[in-house]
Amino acid sequence: MSDIAVLINTAVAVLAAVLLIVRFRVNPVIALVVSSVYLGLAVGLGVEKTVSTITAGFGDIMVDVGLLIAFGVLMGSILNQSGAIRRLVEHLLNTFGPKRLPYTMGLAIGTLLQSIFLDVLLVISAPLARKLAPKIGKLGTARMATAMAIALECGIVFTVPGVASLALAGLLNVPLGKMLLFGLLLVIPTIIISIAIMTFLFRRGFWNEAKDEDHTFVAEEDREGEEEEYDGGAGRPVAAGNAVRGPGSNGTAAQTRGSVAVAEREPKQLPLVVMFAPLLTSLLLIGAGAILQILKIDLPWLQLLGEPVIALLTGLIGTSLVTRSAIGQKKVEEAITVGFKESGQILILTGVGGSLAATVKAAGLGDILGGFFSASTVAPLLVVWAIAAVLHIAVGSVTLSAITAAGLLAPIAPVIGLDPVLLALSAGAGSLFMVHVTSNTFWLLQSLLGQSVRGALKSVTVGVSVASVVAILLILPMSLLF
Repeated sequence: MSDIAVLINTAVAVLAAVLLIVRFRVNPVIALVVSSVYLGLAVGLGVEKTVSTITAGFGDIMVDVGLLIAFGVLMGSILNQSGAIRRLVEHLLNTFGPKRLPYTMGLAIGTLLQSIFLDVLLVISAPLARKLAPKIGKLGTARMATAMAIALECGIVFTVPGVASLALAGLLNVPLGKMLLFGLLLVIPTIIISIAIMTFLFRRGFWNEAKDEDHTFVAEEDREGEEEEYDGGAGRPVAAGNAVRGPGSNGTAAQTRGSVAVAEREPKQLPLVVMFAPLLTSLLLIGAGAILQILKIDLPWLQLLGEPVIALLTGLIGTSLVTRSAIGQKKVEEAITVGFKESGQILILTGVGGSLAATVKAAGLGDILGGFFSASTVAPLLVVWAIAAVLHIAVGSVTLSAITAAGLLAPIAPVIGLDPVLLALSAGAGSLFMVHVTSNTFWLLQSLLGQSVRGALKSVTVGVSVASVVAILLILPMSLLF
């Protein structure tokens, strides 16, 4: 088959997936598998090879990242159940003060807390951010909403163990330690620079409190009381009278007031450093393993502990043991049950992304695009960014658009000598562009932080789009150095 025919059929497959998801509301998993089947048959792979390629692609990426995603989500679910996240935000406020809170909270969410499922992290942290916003000053709501939006979305695609970063690393065969190091190098300046840019715009009149904030929402909440209730005693704060049904929530607010619940747990509260020590240890082990690999140092015991699966398993075991002493074995088991439910959809979506990538590779797209981009490593990075951006605008899923874009260009990396980690980061950066009304995150941020739709379009859509552009502008110079 001619090169043009392969390119056309690949474009048709991707557009068909977008059309099925957006127009006909087909589940993304089904849409991606259907597109993979079409592409395999259209380029002449035949029935048997098409099916084997799809299943092998699914299996290969599960081998690489299946356990990693499961362990990461389980750790986050247990930390959520323990109430450690709320305590961390309060500690940041007390330590750094309200003026620096958007930056400190943004960096914490974008780095340390990425083991927590995004919607859960948003639901438990948004009420705290809304309460703290007035302490920042006149633009408190705008700055906190923007900081949270940027941090949540950047963290999921750049920071290990964010689910999209794990999926991208597995899809492109990037060593997880390398993804961790490069992701941190990118996510920290991206969050800081993006929040600074948005703060500058807000101070120049980009934010209108009268039109961009939902004052009715805040007023109702204030009338019902400033205290917070806890969902099922799990330490998950929800505004009084405005309980939000988050992933894994039973949807029932506890009758016990927050102050009483805190008092009951207080004798068993452990220092924050102890609560987060297992997670931090696992990330340090992964980073140490990557450094040993880069420096070609042979330390078998540390290499074993630095293997991502072993490191995250160590962190999961440690988190379970530490948290059990604080909230009891029953609560830990409940958190694990919730974690399994949350990780299931992520694993399947990641797997079918691998199926599409494998089919694209079998179709020969890598050799075709490799010829186009042989003279430059910058061009494919911009292309994968643009593809991910367009897919995200259409579909509304950061993870789906990042995986699909990376899968399309994955075959060219070895052909032109491009480091796959740069391709992974570029796909992640593109998938952040234009978070808007098709995204569940957009509506959660809009409602939970007391913004109007107009305000959310500024803090979320514009804010995260700024981060998308900042990230790719930081990635391009990296491509010249690595």
